[in-house]
Amino acid sequence: MSVTAGKLLASALVLSALGAGAGMWYAQEYAFYDRLPPQGELAAVAADGAPVSLALRDFQGIDGSSSPIKWRACMTLDPAAAAALPVFDKPTPLIGPGWFSCYDAGRLTADLASGAATARLVQPEMRPDVDRIIAVYPDGRAFGWQQINDKTPERGVMD
Repeated sequence: MSVTAGKLLASALVLSALGAGAGMWYAQEYAFYDRLPPQGELAAVAADGAPVSLALRDFQGIDGSSSPIKWRACMTLDPAAAAALPVFDKPTPLIGPGWFSCYDAGRLTADLASGAATARLVQPEMRPDVDRIIAVYPDGRAFGWQQINDKTPERGVMD
């Protein structure tokens, strides 16, 4: 093999790897997310099991049909109305795409840990084994995500 052919082969491999990497990045950041239209209410389930409709303002949301946990939302609501929802004891705000700038999973995690925000269970089992959660601040800002629940008991190795 000549030096020129080796350089061409190496260049083709490098360009192919760069193209594949760019394609994977685009797929993770953009391809599988859709912006949701503005919404004026959020269907929820109160701690007593009764259906509740939370009035929303300034709703921004995204979702992806490829996964039940791609839903993210930023909104404003009445924190007193959200208090009817059960407190969620194991919130794990999931990271959203970088372009959805109103939602910051790191900030939510810190604020939930410090008590600056309270996690509420909006709807259990939105899809099988997936719950919808919102983090609510005292001023009415709220941020939502869907996370896999821990309702399926784990089996021991020797079962």
